[in-house]
Amino acid sequence: MHRLTELLRKAGGKWGLSLFLAAAAALAQGNEPAAVDPGAAGSAYGTAKLLLNHLAAGDIEAAARLSNAPRQRYELLRDYRAQVGEEEFKRVFGRYFHPENRLVAEYRLGVHRLLIWDLGEEAHHLAGQFYVEIEDGKFLMDDAPSEQRSRLRRVLQDYRRGKAPG
Repeated sequence: MHRLTELLRKAGGKWGLSLFLAAAAALAQGNEPAAVDPGAAGSAYGTAKLLLNHLAAGDIEAAARLSNAPRQRYELLRDYRAQVGEEEFKRVFGRYFHPENRLVAEYRLGVHRLLIWDLGEEAHHLAGQFYVEIEDGKFLMDDAPSEQRSRLRRVLQDYRRGKAPG
């Protein structure tokens, strides 16, 4: 920030103001949830499809490797599968590929993503999945608590109430 201040001081006049406005816009980028075109560059949709394929096949080891907390995700999936049984586990995650169920929105907040699915066969229940970009275009399921994830959870709640952000 000191370097930016020094550049602005030296530039002065109208160029200083232009630089200030450009810097302010750059700093503001990523601070508010923004819609992303699912499947476009910067979308987590490809990772979501891969994850859901693993889950629909019952491969919890491969699914857990797509998390930023793989051990905890594995344990959660293992416990859920033990609770509902192998076939029900596969059915629950396989339903995301049914024609009446579809991805309806994706939101970005910095490196974090929220995918919102309309599960039409479940009375149009809106399900959310959270991802984080770990390198250019590579995503993992976001299982780590963060302020950004909490803000995206509020976006999901608003979306469910019919108040989708910009």
